[in-house]
Amino acid sequence: MAEPFSTISWDDFRLVKAIADARGLQGAAAQLGLNHSTVFRRLGQVEQALGARLFERHRSGYVLTTIGEEMAELAARLDGDITGFTRKVAGQTIAPAGELRVTTNDSLLIHLLTPLFARFRQQCPDVRLDVVVGNEALNLSKRDADVAIRATDRPPETLVGRRVARIAWALYGRAADFPRPGASDIDGHPWVSLGDNLAGLEAVRFVRRHVAPERIVYRINTVLGLAEAVESGVGIGHLPCFIGDVRPSLIRLSPPIPDFAADLWLLTHPDLRQSARVRVFLDFLAGEIGRSRALFEGNGDGARPAIPRSAVSLTGWHPCGG
Repeated sequence: MAEPFSTISWDDFRLVKAIADARGLQGAAAQLGLNHSTVFRRLGQVEQALGARLFERHRSGYVLTTIGEEMAELAARLDGDITGFTRKVAGQTIAPAGELRVTTNDSLLIHLLTPLFARFRQQCPDVRLDVVVGNEALNLSKRDADVAIRATDRPPETLVGRRVARIAWALYGRAADFPRPGASDIDGHPWVSLGDNLAGLEAVRFVRRHVAPERIVYRINTVLGLAEAVESGVGIGHLPCFIGDVRPSLIRLSPPIPDFAADLWLLTHPDLRQSARVRVFLDFLAGEIGRSRALFEGNGDGARPAIPRSAVSLTGWHPCGG
């Protein structure tokens, strides 16, 4: 008679982990790209092969049994090992070709990155870009993304990359509302601000500390949406200079505020920094963004202060044609 585990495959481990993560069949089916009945049938087959129940069925969802917990923990370890292996293989790829998953936020994508991505694709047509937009940090260790483009003063210590610009912020209003702009003109004007999801930004903390709650008439959870609100005349608000300065209908009501500034980083996992497509992509972006540093740093005179590279610099990248 065959041992029970001789009939258990890696897909069965993935199935159990997905059900455990989702606490039910419907969420697991969506995660695995299967239908509900298939997940139900396969779970029954796994439990029958093992001769043990892996989940208790409750109204609140599927809860792991002791045996189920052991299987889910083993599945997590296997998933980590497999991901680590594939990441190392991807990092040894020689030719700049294949899929590259990039994560960034909507304001950087719309105001900066989309035309750069288009130019990169013209230069490296064998690299396919998969762009994931969001403010949450994806796990590059698990290859949720290969490259992260983020504004932060505290990049994760587990990643490597370079700082390519310093993003300045200033106070903006609709130009039509401020024929003679100046700090004294903002008294009595309503304010717009970012929401709680971005409460870590100094610009958001400043508004909370210094602006009366009744004057904050509009909150929104994206910087891009905030710019739209200021442009529509909802109120005055702080914006990154690279967004505010390119909108003709907006006008600066303050110089750049040093305490609000944040670094712009190009980041990847250490195992991927030797990947040809990662190296050439980040090298391309660093060069393109470097030419726009004056805009990022709010320097109206066009000056471009030097930007030091991070301690772990990705040097020696070759062009697609090299």
